[in-house]
Amino acid sequence: MEIFDLSVTDLQARLRAKELSPLDALDALESRIASVDPKVGAYLSRDLEAARAEAAQADVSLPLGGVPIGIKDVINVLGQPCTAGSKMLEPFRSPYNATVIAKLRAAGAVPFGRLNMDEFAMGSSTENSAYHPTRNPWDLSRIPGGSSGGSAAAVAAREAFATLGSDTGGSIRQPAALCGCIGLKPTYGRVSRYGLIAFASSLDQIGPFARTTRDCGMLLNAISGRDPMDSTSLDQPVDDYTRLLGRDLKGIRLGIPKEYFVDGMDPQVKAAVEAAIKQCESLGAELVEISLPHTEYAVGVYYIIATAECSANLARFDGVRYGHRADAPKDLLDHYKRTREEGFGSEVKRRIILGTYVLSSGYYDAYYLRAQKVRTLIRQDFAAAYEKCDALVCPTSPDLAFKLGERTDDPLKMYLADIFTIAANLAGICGVSVPCGFGIAKGGDGEKDGVRLPIGLQFLGKPFDEARLLRIAGAYEQSTDWHKAAPAL
Repeated sequence: MEIFDLSVTDLQARLRAKELSPLDALDALESRIASVDPKVGAYLSRDLEAARAEAAQADVSLPLGGVPIGIKDVINVLGQPCTAGSKMLEPFRSPYNATVIAKLRAAGAVPFGRLNMDEFAMGSSTENSAYHPTRNPWDLSRIPGGSSGGSAAAVAAREAFATLGSDTGGSIRQPAALCGCIGLKPTYGRVSRYGLIAFASSLDQIGPFARTTRDCGMLLNAISGRDPMDSTSLDQPVDDYTRLLGRDLKGIRLGIPKEYFVDGMDPQVKAAVEAAIKQCESLGAELVEISLPHTEYAVGVYYIIATAECSANLARFDGVRYGHRADAPKDLLDHYKRTREEGFGSEVKRRIILGTYVLSSGYYDAYYLRAQKVRTLIRQDFAAAYEKCDALVCPTSPDLAFKLGERTDDPLKMYLADIFTIAANLAGICGVSVPCGFGIAKGGDGEKDGVRLPIGLQFLGKPFDEARLLRIAGAYEQSTDWHKAAPAL
């Protein structure tokens, strides 16, 4: 087995046994990136010299000692570029560390590399990056999901041992499903957002990508906890999120939301997920049918609330203090207009315009206020469901990874790629996607072209119940070999 094929857990064991050094791990990763990233496009930048300096001083006795961790380019690392995938922030270098970066370093990890993403985390395919699209390692003609497509693709392509991403409406879980790795969205407030460039402040949450649930638990151990720099982080006890791993599912009740098994889902996805649910039952889980009756409103509610918050958050990018600035403006108004026109891409502009509209005088009550009321109903649906079960199980994405460019001219179809993930963000609960099989891709003429593409199974847990969520996901994961599969790049 090559060094870059190791899980975080296995790498840590070899580092502690002095079979490898942190520099060996970093050099193996850099060699792999040089070999395959020109095809995949997961990274935007890397500072190998700085990473090697950190690796040389790493304390391998710490929980993540000496392990390089890739960082989505929306999380600030002191002295490094942080573009959020946008030309608006192209010249910007971060003057501080995000809390999650400080916590990773305290656990001994080495932050390494800036990973590609949809601009300001707005997208489901990583085609909205201002720099280049990221490609799915299983089929380079297809998307890796988004907005954290670079983070997922890097793990799947063995260009990273683990990575951090952010999830606003499925941006960790959906690319994890499409790339065949594990992606965990913690409960809102579990992980500090200080140092995360905000898209929608009431929805965004930072979380890990890895090749195993144990690795995800190890990263969550490191980054969780109350942060006085983030008023939305909650003062909840930080568990050991790996402590329940290795158990079966006896005594666990899994809810199957009937609204998540709908017409129009790829039949291969449906079949794989149904087989995975039966596998969970064979491991001891009791299956319970439940209903989330307001699911049909989730996409509409999300694209009102998220765009409203995006409109407010992105107002700060005006070219005055940092970021892109238009050349030789005629006056202040021309400065603002041209700076934002030149700096933002089309999808970001679309969402700013929509968000500004729903917040405008005369429309606030009809759209934004009403959406917030329906959001409460969606949260209540989940609370009622959890009275009957311990976690929910459902598909992560309704489709296999689609072709690059296939949906760029159809925003609504693109938005529906997150139909099974959005509600968890609205409700603020935790969720994880694990591989549960493969489907066969179809060519442009509708015929199967023989390419295998990953399918993801999603578990949705109660607020702050990540330890049990990972126990459930881990029991399924360890009973199959889907998570061990690697693309032949």
